[in-house]
Amino acid sequence: MSTATAGGRRLQNAAWGVVAWIAGIIFVFPVIWMLLTSLKQSKDVTTNPPVWFFTPTFEHFSTVFDSNITPFLLNSLMASVFSTLIVVMLATPAAYALSLRPVARWSDALFFFISTKMMPVVAAVLPVYLLTVKIGMKDNIWTMVILYTSMNLPLAIWMMRSFLLEVPREVLEAGEVDGAGLITSIRRIILPMVSPGLAATALICFIFTWNEFFLAVNLTDTNASTAPIFLLGFISGRGPFLADLSAAAVLLSLPVLLAGWVAQNKLVRGLSMGAVK
Repeated sequence: MSTATAGGRRLQNAAWGVVAWIAGIIFVFPVIWMLLTSLKQSKDVTTNPPVWFFTPTFEHFSTVFDSNITPFLLNSLMASVFSTLIVVMLATPAAYALSLRPVARWSDALFFFISTKMMPVVAAVLPVYLLTVKIGMKDNIWTMVILYTSMNLPLAIWMMRSFLLEVPREVLEAGEVDGAGLITSIRRIILPMVSPGLAATALICFIFTWNEFFLAVNLTDTNASTAPIFLLGFISGRGPFLADLSAAAVLLSLPVLLAGWVAQNKLVRGLSMGAVK
């Protein structure tokens, strides 16, 4: 390879690196702006032009903690964790039956699962609301767990199916020759191989549940209100509220960021196994 060609490739790589950094900054900028806003004095939040240099303050975070945030966090954590666990436990055998051991008319079953995502949530909220009121389950965290499970299950089945399709059939056949039954094959062969995909599916379901707002605002009042509902308390037409709102949003984003950071290796491997190829 000539020196000119090598120099051209280095220049091209550097240019693509600059483009990647610019794109990354554009995507991350709203988060950075939210963090900066949460650290500003109230008088500096709405200035035009914006104040870039200021003395940081944590008074807005203190306001958030003084606003009884704990029940909202616990409700969101409970709904997210339990619904995600149920989704994973249901989606894994369903995906197995639609990939490695396809059942009859498996394509129709797949279409049925994904068709449940075609109806807008707003079209179903009224009958769901009336049903929960009728059976006395309105403003109940277990109602939200059931709804979030049904909301995420079709997506999880499709994702897990794509991951399971990556498992070599020869490995399963070798396990069967050695006497491994269905449960043993799933527990000792399949799950270790698709654990990155399992983690990716669980994390995406957790994020969707944690951020869900529409069902929570219509089906909860005081006992089962989740974290997104907590943010409504900081939206007011009287006086500056953006700093307090930004501080609350930063705090409520931390569990998702922490979960993503803990599972980042498996998440990257999982998403590259076939879900978004």
